[in-house]
Amino acid sequence: MVWPILSFRDARAAITFLETAFGFETRAVHARDGAPEVVEHAEMRWPLGGGIMFGTAGKDDSVFGRRLPGNDSVYVVCLDPDALFARATAAGAEVVRGLVDEDYGSRGFTVRDPEGNLWSFGTYAGE
Repeated sequence: MVWPILSFRDARAAITFLETAFGFETRAVHARDGAPEVVEHAEMRWPLGGGIMFGTAGKDDSVFGRRLPGNDSVYVVCLDPDALFARATAAGAEVVRGLVDEDYGSRGFTVRDPEGNLWSFGTYAGE
């Protein structure tokens, strides 16, 4: 399994967006003591397996804490890209590439989250 690690300026807003737009399920959110707006670590699961981890950008001087938000691109396997596309766009995801049937047999799309990350969803699960 692969677990991409992202960074968000507003990790709490990202949690809400990722749940609403894509259907990720929140499993853990660890905030900084005395500063609940700073998410030290969050974990969200994808219903088909795996998930993502992330935290608040600029939270510390570590390599992970200094990562710039909005530069990531993630591909996620889904079973019903049409329904997910409708859900994502209804939640305000910016369409980068609409629904497409690829010549390699996948159907999918790409959207941008509010912080600029690219999310590609499709039926291609690898060979």
